[in-house]
Amino acid sequence: MIRLDLDQPFHAGELEAQARAGAGDVAQWAGGFIRDHLPEQHRTFHTSLPFLVVSGGDAEGRAWVTMVEGADGFARAPHPRLIELDTDVDPTDPLADAFRSGTEIGVLGIELANRRRNRFSGVMRARDDSYAIDIKQTFGNCPQYIHERTWARVTKTDAVEAHQSDALSDTQIALIGAADTMFIGSGHQGETGAVSNGYDASHRGGAPGFVRVVDGTHLQIPDYAGNNFFNTIGNLISDPRIGLLFVDFETGGLLHVTGVAEVDWAPLNARDPDAWRFINVEIDRVIWRPGATSLRWDRPVAQSRQLRLVRRAPETTSITSFYFAPVDDRPLPSFAPGQHLPISVQIPGQTGLTSRNYSLSGSPSDQAHYRLSVKREDHGGMSRFLHDHLRVGDIIEARDPSGTFVLPKGDGPVVLISAGVGLTPMVSMLHAAAATSRTAWYVHGARSQLDHALQTEVADLIACNETLHQRTFYSRAQDADLADREVARSGRITAKDIAAMQVGPDADYLLCGPAKFISAIMSGLEDLGVPKDRVHFETFGPSIAHS
Repeated sequence: MIRLDLDQPFHAGELEAQARAGAGDVAQWAGGFIRDHLPEQHRTFHTSLPFLVVSGGDAEGRAWVTMVEGADGFARAPHPRLIELDTDVDPTDPLADAFRSGTEIGVLGIELANRRRNRFSGVMRARDDSYAIDIKQTFGNCPQYIHERTWARVTKTDAVEAHQSDALSDTQIALIGAADTMFIGSGHQGETGAVSNGYDASHRGGAPGFVRVVDGTHLQIPDYAGNNFFNTIGNLISDPRIGLLFVDFETGGLLHVTGVAEVDWAPLNARDPDAWRFINVEIDRVIWRPGATSLRWDRPVAQSRQLRLVRRAPETTSITSFYFAPVDDRPLPSFAPGQHLPISVQIPGQTGLTSRNYSLSGSPSDQAHYRLSVKREDHGGMSRFLHDHLRVGDIIEARDPSGTFVLPKGDGPVVLISAGVGLTPMVSMLHAAAATSRTAWYVHGARSQLDHALQTEVADLIACNETLHQRTFYSRAQDADLADREVARSGRITAKDIAAMQVGPDADYLLCGPAKFISAIMSGLEDLGVPKDRVHFETFGPSIAHS
């Protein structure tokens, strides 16, 4: 596997942010997510999208974020280090001149309909009638806080206009005040040739109005738990110039904002208890481009329905399973094993509904209930509400199950690898494998049996199906945890442990857990010769201490 210089994959600003946040030595495990090329899955993903979000700098050094689009198939990836774009960049775009002259950029590919995203950085080069991007770094991403939307294309007939100002207008303040999605750009330039040089484009999402408009020239952006890379926060420590993009999803308007930022490390804020820190932005310039894109987006509001909590079942001291049934008489929509359920609740003291996506942990054949097994996070507003306040009989809002991290089709063997609460989609997949007599290995890591959720259910399922197997690894094992040494092991899961199971060359490997865990297993499997297209993952941000 080709890797970057993993001795120092992050620049000084990112390292400072990671240390201040208590994230540990991220550089030791980030190699599974940071590459110098686009894996085949990411090439397919980026080239399937109708638009890309791009960050960069103008001639005056200001940071901007924009959106480039084109007809179906406008992006191509002829090899892992090159993206070609068949697109026209409107002259009113704040990065149009930079693109034509060639510049460092950060790129975010995001599919709002199924909450997938991936990022890369590179250099934009203009060609006669197109553009090319030379890839420098690529990043895997988690799907947190992405609000689902479907898109459609309209025909643009009018020339794009650009309205510039030094402050937000009342209309623009209203757009930001209602936004549940924004895009953020930042950059860093260190030693010549350093792989960490360049720009980063990232997504931010939350409840409508999660970005606070202090006044016409000041914004406050919450920073939620993520993958602990701290690319944006680290860039802003190194260089405070920042670019923001707000999209009017109904009209295709693009609101570009540029300014300077300061990171507020205050750990708590009554307005947004989920925020770990805040980015305070002082606005320098605003550009409003109505109808700048031919794309329009809709939220799947019509699919929302009410579900009633009919049972709570404690699984460990920190994980509880919640069973939901429909309030009406309509059957629950079916779901693919591994998919998540988007839910919304009204948390007292919060403006509007709070929404999260939790993996469905029950059997796909259970048509009477949806089961969510949720870990209580001390800094998680939704998980604390579910654990501390949601009672049998209470009602929540939910949309149809969705997500692309699902059991691969076919009848080949699968290895389901998880750590902590990452077992939730794996248990659902195990049920599905049992129903079709598909060979499956269930490999889970926990601290001890006391922290091992759903272990009895899994053990019973495996005992009744000869095609199912399991291995359990306890990092803080007691003698009682290792009573069945055929199944239980002491220590943490490694790729060598998985290879020793000899599951065969046709197996698919599915991973779910904290980013550090995923990265180590992915890198190890690739080093052992497992094809990259056989490894699938979904990650979530690990809990870290406040500083």
